[in-house]
Amino acid sequence: MKTAIVTGGTSGLGLAAAQTLAEKGLRVYALSRHGAPVPGVTSLACDITDADAVERTIASIEAEAGRIDLVVNNAGFGISGAVECTTPEEVRRLFDVDFFGVVNVNHAVLPRMRRAGGGRIVHVSSVAAPIAIPFQAYYSAAKAAINAYSGALRCEVAPFGIDVCAVMPGDLKTGFTAAREKNVRGDAEYGGRISRSVSRMEHDEQTGMPPEKAAAFLCRVALRCRTKPLYAIGPQYSAAVLLSRLLPCRLVSWIVSRLYAA
Repeated sequence: MKTAIVTGGTSGLGLAAAQTLAEKGLRVYALSRHGAPVPGVTSLACDITDADAVERTIASIEAEAGRIDLVVNNAGFGISGAVECTTPEEVRRLFDVDFFGVVNVNHAVLPRMRRAGGGRIVHVSSVAAPIAIPFQAYYSAAKAAINAYSGALRCEVAPFGIDVCAVMPGDLKTGFTAAREKNVRGDAEYGGRISRSVSRMEHDEQTGMPPEKAAAFLCRVALRCRTKPLYAIGPQYSAAVLLSRLLPCRLVSWIVSRLYAA
């Protein structure tokens, strides 16, 4: 039986992915801050921003399961607000979870996968990485960092039989929306554009793809024989990402500005 680890695996996309992988016959460990129970899955409390805690948790999973075949780095949260009005402390907290949490998990699992002769790591990124969203700048930046990190890591570890890819969801109807840390400081100076932008984003999320559908796609990628470096989830987002590469940058910026910064 193959063993999978899903971070942020007790809610939203992570929960749906953990349950889908378990239904497909994998032994699944869901990591989260509080270790909330998940039917059919072993749920463990682990703060991924604590490198020592991550190492202990990964070591205990390896000792129990024998090896680690798959890791889905999904844990994360969002903050919104104007760049000018977001404090460095808020930014560091976001990157500690959304980027350095991934670094901590991979630092623990990569030597184990290398010694075992292979494995797969799937990073949950976002369409907001290639298409940066106004008033979500730091979330976009963290996910763009994930994409770059994922592409470089894929090349580094391929000779060891370790496959790395990133999947980019768009708008999902999950608890991520309610958990977003909303900062409306400066909204008056920005003419109400901060609150309008976030309201538009939250509406899109809450009318977006159900997490189960996104998880089904993610798990198909995670379990296939070979992967591409980067996937967008859903045909509309695949098209949006493609257009962002083909259209002039100035035009893309204008379209995004009209959608989310007007």
